[in-house]
Amino acid sequence: MRRSLNGVVLAAIAVVAIIVASMATFVVDPTEQALILRFGQPVRDLIDAPGLYFKWPFIDTVVYIDKRILALDNERQEVLVSDNQRLEVDAFVRYKIDDPLLFYQSVTNTRGADAQLGGMLNSALRRSLSGASITDIVRDKRDALMADIRDQMITGAKRFGLQVVDVRIKRADLPAENSEAVFRRMQTERQQRAASYRAQGSQQSQQIKAEADRKVTVITAQAQQQSEQIRGEGDGYQNSFANGQTRALMSPKSDFFRYFSTPTPAPEAATAPVPAPSAKAD
Repeated sequence: MRRSLNGVVLAAIAVVAIIVASMATFVVDPTEQALILRFGQPVRDLIDAPGLYFKWPFIDTVVYIDKRILALDNERQEVLVSDNQRLEVDAFVRYKIDDPLLFYQSVTNTRGADAQLGGMLNSALRRSLSGASITDIVRDKRDALMADIRDQMITGAKRFGLQVVDVRIKRADLPAENSEAVFRRMQTERQQRAASYRAQGSQQSQQIKAEADRKVTVITAQAQQQSEQIRGEGDGYQNSFANGQTRALMSPKSDFFRYFSTPTPAPEAATAPVPAPSAKAD
């Protein structure tokens, strides 16, 4: 009987020893860092290297802090931008825990951090986008607006031991009831611009045609004037010899008489008479 009781006691002691040993040790994962708290106050330096560690059982508490980059996908919210237009914006934040003790004391866990960052993001979006147009948000000033929102988030997150890595707008859409009105307005603007371009082209075309017609008229008039002048000169020359009493004075050395002159023939060579042959006497 005594042996049975001793066996039970030893087994109980062994169980208690195992429990105490398990409560005195803890393991830190490579993706985590650990705070050792005693009655809510840190008693050791931050443990950020993976491995097996020891603590006092029952009085020390281990708080594990994630050291990876964490993500907060904010819910779509409606923002009032310039010209009193409403815009539905989807944004996200990437952050990590930079000061674990301050993080634990201020927000306790990542759920509290997400709540604080979500509120800051909504406020930053409203402040930065309130003076921007839709074109600025989706194209012209998108990078500058993102940088402004990120700077606001970085400043606010330091109060909670958080470091903001990046802030981005995933989508920026018009509400469904405004999309059709904006589309019609854009269509009207494009039609007005096209009509303006066509009117300018028609005006330039008329100017070019008028200038071409003017040049044609001037050239035709000049050609007719020259033709009449040449014809008048020809008629005047012909009429001057028509009555047969016109006299013209010309130099005998002029080219006109050169065609009527006869060249002097060269003197022929003199030939001596050939004497007749004399008859011989038989």
